[in-house]
Amino acid sequence: MVKTTRSNIVRFFTRTRRGSILVDVIVGSVILGLALTAMIGLVGRAISEQTGGEQLQTAAMLIDEQLALVLARGPDNYASRYDTQGTCDPPFDQYRYEVDIQEQGGANPYFVRATVFWEAGGRTRSASVETLIAPRPGEVEDRTLDEGVTRTP
Repeated sequence: MVKTTRSNIVRFFTRTRRGSILVDVIVGSVILGLALTAMIGLVGRAISEQTGGEQLQTAAMLIDEQLALVLARGPDNYASRYDTQGTCDPPFDQYRYEVDIQEQGGANPYFVRATVFWEAGGRTRSASVETLIAPRPGEVEDRTLDEGVTRTP
């Protein structure tokens, strides 16, 4: 028969307590590792999405610039006098643009589509805007970048 003394009981609970602390530390380490893995994945995705957003914002600005040029110079003879596709000026030379102008006939507005392309993640990405731009009244004699628009009635 085993005598139960106070010292035996204390030893038993001390060993059990040490074992449960070790299990708690192992479980806590596994949970912390999983949480850190998930957080690192989320941070990587957030950085990727931010870069994509910056590229899309730049593309939108470049599209706006192309449409503003068509509006300022007039859609009626823009394609015959200016490039409708090419590489954007530095520091945006990794972007390409295309401007498509279609006459609707008569006094109807011109259909204008501006598209910007860029490479990201090994794929070609693009953004495009379509709008209508009215023809200028009167005949255009001369329209250059340095001079104003001269019209004949």
